[in-house]
Amino acid sequence: MRIVTTTLLALAAAGVCLWLRTPLPWMIGPLLATSILSMVGVPTGSWIPLRNAAQWAIGGALGLYFTPQVMALVARLWWVIALNIAWALGIGLLFGRWLYWVHRGSGRPWMTKFRIDGITQATTYFAAPVGGASEMTLISERYGAQTELVAASHSLRILLVTLVVPFFFQWAGLHGLDTTLPTTRTVDGPGLALLGLLTGVGCWVMVRLGRANPWFIGALTASLLLAVNGISLSAVPQWLTNAAQMFLGISLGVRFSNSFLHLAPRWLGSVALGTMVMILLSAGFAWAVHKAIDIHWATMALGTAPGGISEMAITAKVLQLGVPFVTALHVTRLAAVLLLAGPAYRWLGQTPRPGSLGAKL
Repeated sequence: MRIVTTTLLALAAAGVCLWLRTPLPWMIGPLLATSILSMVGVPTGSWIPLRNAAQWAIGGALGLYFTPQVMALVARLWWVIALNIAWALGIGLLFGRWLYWVHRGSGRPWMTKFRIDGITQATTYFAAPVGGASEMTLISERYGAQTELVAASHSLRILLVTLVVPFFFQWAGLHGLDTTLPTTRTVDGPGLALLGLLTGVGCWVMVRLGRANPWFIGALTASLLLAVNGISLSAVPQWLTNAAQMFLGISLGVRFSNSFLHLAPRWLGSVALGTMVMILLSAGFAWAVHKAIDIHWATMALGTAPGGISEMAITAKVLQLGVPFVTALHVTRLAAVLLLAGPAYRWLGQTPRPGSLGAKL
C-alpha cells in the first residue's frame, strides 16, 4: 500500500508539473513530491523491480540514438571524453579535500563551528566523486568511512543537479537543439517485444557480471549494438519513458527520510554549496571545450554536469540536447570513477588495501 500510495502521489505531482510546464515533469514532479513527503515523515516506498525496469526502459531508449554516424562522431572526439574523465576525477578530488578541510575544524578558530566529530579522510573522499553514488557508499564502508554521510552527500548532489540544470536550460531556452535522431521513431508491437527481450538479455548479462548500474548499462549496450549495426526494431513508446522517469524520480525521492534533515546540517550545507560550485565550474569547463569543437555548449554542459548518469541522459533526451554524446560522456566517466576511486585513495592516502594485514591492524 505504501508503494501504491507513493505512485499515485507521484502521478499527481507529475500532472501538476505538466500543468505548470516545468522541465522533465515526469521525473521532477515525483522526485520533489516524494522527497518532501519523506522528509516530513510521511511513509513512502519505492519497489526495486520498478526502479530496475525504469532504468531498463531508459537505457534501451537511449541506445537507439547510436547510429553509425553518431558512433563515428564519438570516436572522433575520444580526446574530449578523456578530458572529461580527467576533469571529473580532478574536481571530485578537490571537492573531497575541501570537505575534509572544512569539517575537521582544525583551521582558523571560526571554523570550529563546522567541525564534525570523527570525520575521516575516507568519508570526505568517497562523498565527493562525481558518479557512482551507490557504489561509492559501498566502497567507502570497506575503508571505514561514515557511510551515512557519504550516502547523504551523493543523494543531495544528484537531487540538486537534477533540479537546477533542467530549470536553467528551460529558462535560457536551451532545448530542441539536437539534430541526432534514434534509428526509428515508429512503435512496432512485435519489434518492441523483441527489443525488450534483447535488452533484457543485456541486463541479465550485466547483473551476472556484477557490473555497476546493470539494468541501465545492459539495456543501453544491447540497443546500442542494434543501432550501430543498422538494425531497426521499434521505438520505445513515450508513455513507457514517462513511466520510467516517474519511477526513477520516486527511487531518488525516497532516499530523503525524516532523519535526513537531522543528519549533520553543517555537512548537508557544505555539500550543497560545493555542488553548486561544481555545477558552475563544470559549465565553465563545458564552455571552454565547446569553443574547441563543433558541439553545442548545452550538450557539453549536460555531459560534464556532476549529476547521475540516468538523470542527465534522460534530461538530454527530453530536452533534445545531444543524447548520444551526453550518454557517452557519462558512461565513460562512471566507468573511470568506479575503476580508479579505490586505487587512487590508497595511493593518495597511503592506506592499505581493504582486507590486508595492515588494514586489519
